[in-house]
Amino acid sequence: MLATEKIAYDSNLPVDPRVEALVTELIGRVADKWTLLVLEELEDHGVLRFTELARGVAGISQKMLTQTLRAMERDGLVERTVHPVVPPKVEYRLTPLGHSLGEAFCGVWHWAGENLDRVEAARRTFDERG
Repeated sequence: MLATEKIAYDSNLPVDPRVEALVTELIGRVADKWTLLVLEELEDHGVLRFTELARGVAGISQKMLTQTLRAMERDGLVERTVHPVVPPKVEYRLTPLGHSLGEAFCGVWHWAGENLDRVEAARRTFDERG
């Protein structure tokens, strides 16, 4: 890999602008709570139909679930399979790329679990200062 192709975790390293754009897009997508919740639901249950996903992701509207799944499918995170039966049966599953993104964000869950008390204490201290 050329130095110009390295992902820069250090501000002194050059950044491939395509990588920077993808990271920005993915942060925006994954920062959306619906994407994370759909990702988690599919990770936990494997293959799910639309209605099963809707039940598993509390509070999501049909429109928002449709938009989220389409965006995830476009990014290669979700595979949509339509079975030719009446009525149509549509199933969703994570792709290997989707699984790897889930694994990457698993660290946030671990961090939150390990630091919950410290974050809550910092918030209380801040709130008490008014």
